[in-house]
Parts: sequence; C-alpha cells; structure tokens
Amino acid sequence: MMLEFLDIVRGTDFLSTLCKLLTAVLCGGVIGIERAYKRRPAGFRTHILISLGSAITTLTSQFLVTDLELAADPGRLGAQVVAGIGFIGAGTIIVSKRSRVKGLTTAAGLWTTATVGLAVGMGFYECSIMATLLILFAELVLSRLENLLRTRLAELNLYIEYTGAGYLYRLLEYFKRENIRILDIEIIKKTKKDDKKNIAIFTVQLHKNLCQSDIIDGVSAFPQTITVEII
Repeated sequence: MMLEFLDIVRGTDFLSTLCKLLTAVLCGGVIGIERAYKRRPAGFRTHILISLGSAITTLTSQFLVTDLELAADPGRLGAQVVAGIGFIGAGTIIVSKRSRVKGLTTAAGLWTTATVGLAVGMGFYECSIMATLLILFAELVLSRLENLLRTRLAELNLYIEYTGAGYLYRLLEYFKRENIRILDIEIIKKTKKDDKKNIAIFTVQLHKNLCQSDIIDGVSAFPQTITVEII
C-alpha cells in the first residue's frame, strides 16, 4: 500500500526533486557508514555518490517524459546504471596472493545501493527505505550469523607461514594429539632464495569439541609460526 502523504513529493517539481535527492543521499550514506566502519574499499562517500547518481538518472528520465514530453523510454537510463555499476563493483573485488576473494559483499552492496537510488528517483520512497533497512540487516545481522556458522564448520583451510626445519613434523604431531584429521596438504615453494619464510596450506577436519579459534591459538603457539589464517 502506497503512503498517500508522499504523493506531493513524487513528481519532478523543485520540492519533489529536493526530497528525492536528499533521500538518496540519506539511504546511500546509511549503507556506506557500515562499509566504512569495516574499512572496505567503497565506503561512506562512494555509496552516497552512487545512490545520488542513480536518483539523478531516473529524475532526468522522468523530466524528459513528463516535463519535456519527449517520446523517451523512462527506464532506459536506469537500465544503463544497473549494467554500468558492475564496473565499479568489480574494482572492489580483490583476489589476494593466498587465492582469497575479498570485496564481494561490497560490490553487491554498491549494485544494490544503485537500485535504491533508482527507486528514490522514481519517487518509490517506500521501497527505497525498506530496501535500505534490509541491506543493513543483511550486512550487520546476517554477517554475524554467517560468522557463527563458519565457526561450526567441520572442514577448513589453514594458511600457515613458518620458518625453520622440523616445523611441519611438530605441527603434524599437534594435529594428531588434538584428533584433527588432515585431508590435504599443499607446500608452496619459496620465491626468493634469501627468503626464510615457508608456506603451507592444510585442509583439515575438526571434531565437534574443537572450534576454529582453538586451532588458530594452537598453531600460533608454535615459536616458528609467523602467521596462521583461515582461508
């Protein structure tokens, strides 16, 4: 059900345009604050500009049809925004040297923020505001649920950097004591002759009484461990 009191700001007059642009800035900013807090590549200002630009696009489309009375498709410019935002989103996706993909959530958030801006520009305030709240719910609440589920996974990949001979033997003894089953081992060769750092990736299976933090703490306790991460 549409909110009738918003009908006065659904057009292309000055008041409606101002309300739409401010709403776009507000929605984009609220989403961007969460990304900025987590120090993601696209943060507060980026989300505001994307939402605002999308709103301007649909406002321009409306203006061409309703005010200039041109025979134009009001949805064509918006479709270009949805397609074009992919290039910006792709710039936030990073594949690290450890083959770990980062930035997918930020890229998806940018695309969704663009659609929120499009909805605002069309005067669909109800949809844009509800969508903003749902995006925040997904990024704040569901992310915690996702992390909770990850801690209960039976299998995980461990990326370990270490130094010294005999390290792997002692690590295998530790896994055996803790009843951690090793499914796969990958040893990465040194890239430089003077590099004393070795790299190993273990795929292991945990028993129910052992969580991810326990194995991280256990491996980190070895003096020769440089770093250990779950990938």
